[in-house]
Amino acid sequence: MSKILNEIERAKSKSIDTLFYGKIALLVLLVVVLGIYVGDVLFGKSSLEVLLDLQDRRDNLKQNVIMIKDKNAHLQKEYFELKQLEPN
Repeated sequence: MSKILNEIERAKSKSIDTLFYGKIALLVLLVVVLGIYVGDVLFGKSSLEVLLDLQDRRDNLKQNVIMIKDKNAHLQKEYFELKQLEPN
């Protein structure tokens, strides 16, 4: 009878150990998934997309500034010609 009880105790201790390690593995997995999620929110694709969009907008604005400066120079030259003045 004691052999049977000993085997039952061993089986229970094995199941308790398995349950304990299972809980630890689940907790580690949860921490890893949460870390990946937080990292993605802070530094992920959406942040990269915003950065690239802002860089594109900056480049477009620089091109617009150059184009407007050229147009302004042309219009000033035309204005001075109409006023019969020599541009500097």
